[in-house]
Amino acid sequence: MAENMQIMPPPGGFVGPVKRSVTIAGHATSISLEPIFWRALDDAARVRGLPLNAVIAQVDALRIMADDPPNLASALRSWVVSERIAILEVCERL
Repeated sequence: MAENMQIMPPPGGFVGPVKRSVTIAGHATSISLEPIFWRALDDAARVRGLPLNAVIAQVDALRIMADDPPNLASALRSWVVSERIAILEVCERL
């Protein structure tokens, strides 16, 4: 069944990174992510009832505990994809 699914571009097409300024632990920083990742982060913040900066700060805190921490943008992308995979896995079990 899945082999017949056509691959389509994301809504809005393929778009390069967009830089946004955020505040983490009282320090301003800028992060460049593709719009689809910003949307997923905004969705995650909304679902949790948290400001976007709070979600980013929590991911950053987890990131810096890693043995070989990736850059923040990579950590955010990885976290967003892992969140979406977890949601799909829950839906598949229903």
